[in-house]
Amino acid sequence: MKLPALNIGRFTARIPLVQGGMSVRVSTSSLASAVAECGGIGTIGGSGIPIDDLKEDIRKAKRMTKGIIAVNIMFAIREFMEAVKASIDAGVDMIVTGAGFSRDVFKVGKEHNVPIVSIVSSPEFGKLAERSGADAIVVEAKEAGGHLGTDRPLRELFPEIRKVVRKVPLIAAGGITDGYEVGEMMSKYGADGVQMATRFVLTKECDVSDAFKETYLNAKQEDVVLIDSPVGLPGRAIRNRFLHRFRGGESLFDGLCKRSCLKRCSHSFCIIDRLEMSRHGDAEEGLVFAGENVWKIKDIPTVRDLIDRLVAEAESVYAPVAV
Repeated sequence: MKLPALNIGRFTARIPLVQGGMSVRVSTSSLASAVAECGGIGTIGGSGIPIDDLKEDIRKAKRMTKGIIAVNIMFAIREFMEAVKASIDAGVDMIVTGAGFSRDVFKVGKEHNVPIVSIVSSPEFGKLAERSGADAIVVEAKEAGGHLGTDRPLRELFPEIRKVVRKVPLIAAGGITDGYEVGEMMSKYGADGVQMATRFVLTKECDVSDAFKETYLNAKQEDVVLIDSPVGLPGRAIRNRFLHRFRGGESLFDGLCKRSCLKRCSHSFCIIDRLEMSRHGDAEEGLVFAGENVWKIKDIPTVRDLIDRLVAEAESVYAPVAV
């Protein structure tokens, strides 16, 4: 059965797929515009890059597609509100935010008629986001890559948040790698859409290095581990030489903070430097964030080929939830 559209604020995505925003230039205009052009929601990672660069990438994406372009901005960054306002000024369609909670961002969104999408990992924050004015809510569970707000699996957590969030779209995220799971989350669990990030790294349009993609392709299930991120949250990444050194207690911070990018930072290592290293090709000494099920992905299609496959798989198992 045909998948329903996903309505967020004044926007309608023909395909209920959100490409997750991956910061420090992992998801840029190249990837986001390709997803948007196919009818999903393409998301630029808006944290860990200069604000002028973020604005230019949003403008570039908007030139490349008439589809929906979002930007994901972590509340944990020091220039959070500046990045939000700059993104709106650059013409972004919606703001996605997590890694903390801002009440003020909803007021800014309403003032500019820009939908705000909150990422939550508990029923309490789901209710708070809906009351505060979120236009949609992403339930991100422990299977996700990058920074995590919970240790609970998606299929356990999502139903609890579904019970308390009824007025706005609820989007499932964390560990989803194929269309059958998309159909499952929408049919069995009542998700209005699904967010996928890790799966979209392994597409031709994703701008990371070949070495980064090879690390994904070669990952085994036991290679995907949790670390203590300097941000103050657990992070899920692929085991490499850097993580071996870090988890072994080796000192990896030179004592000088060159960026002051986070509101709070443990200074155990510079996360921006390590993410940039892996994106540029040093997948052994860089930090390679990835979802728990990255080991299941074994090809690098174009975005269009991937989305066509995801939709066909999802529609083969999808059935509307009885009201």
